[in-house]
Amino acid sequence: MTATPNLLPQAPPTAAATEKSRAAIAMGWLHTAKFLTTAPQLHFLPALDVPEIAFVGRSNAGKSTCINTLTQQKQLAFASKRPGRTQHINLFSLGKQGVMDAVLTDLPGYGYAAVPKQDKIRWQQVMANYLVSRENLKAIVLMCDPRHGMTELDEVLLDVIRPRVEEGLKFLVVLTKADKLTRTEGAKALSIMKLQAGGGEVRLFSAPKRIGIEEVATLLWDWAHPPENSSPVQDLPGPAAP
Repeated sequence: MTATPNLLPQAPPTAAATEKSRAAIAMGWLHTAKFLTTAPQLHFLPALDVPEIAFVGRSNAGKSTCINTLTQQKQLAFASKRPGRTQHINLFSLGKQGVMDAVLTDLPGYGYAAVPKQDKIRWQQVMANYLVSRENLKAIVLMCDPRHGMTELDEVLLDVIRPRVEEGLKFLVVLTKADKLTRTEGAKALSIMKLQAGGGEVRLFSAPKRIGIEEVATLLWDWAHPPENSSPVQDLPGPAAP
């Protein structure tokens, strides 16, 4: 006896299922991250046409942990035992099958007291120049420890990027170490930071408690793959020696 095919219409996926699927795509994409090059100054950076997403923040705000958690790689971003000592711009390529479609940029941490004053000034200038002049920069992710809030240098950074944000540059504040906060404290930190972020996105994030990881990953995927983005992808160049 021949089985009768099921001709009933299939129910559309739920919003939760769709979001879960998008998060899985985003996490798989981030897992392709590979070291691309390192540069002590801006003029050593390669000219790229693919979207670039820069991670910035205070030296002890959890930037390396955030990058490693998002990419699901334990040692992709170097986490120095002496915060502030890593003073190179590190680029990581993203893209499947050896084709680069975006870049993550890890900028040196700033504001740590152990770094000599002249180094602080030099790197503040390097980062300011990068954030203002990097042509393919599409988004900035600022790490902030919500227990301490915005520092003076964080606010200076916001002032530097404000003109580009007004022109369409995407901006996200990641409130790291959210596992250290109660639910009430987390909600308060989100509310305060949304006011300070000036129109940017804000997310709570915790690597140990797996808070906000898929949300941030999906946001980065969306920013790197906007519907109107028709720029060609690039073959991966060979990594420069650190």
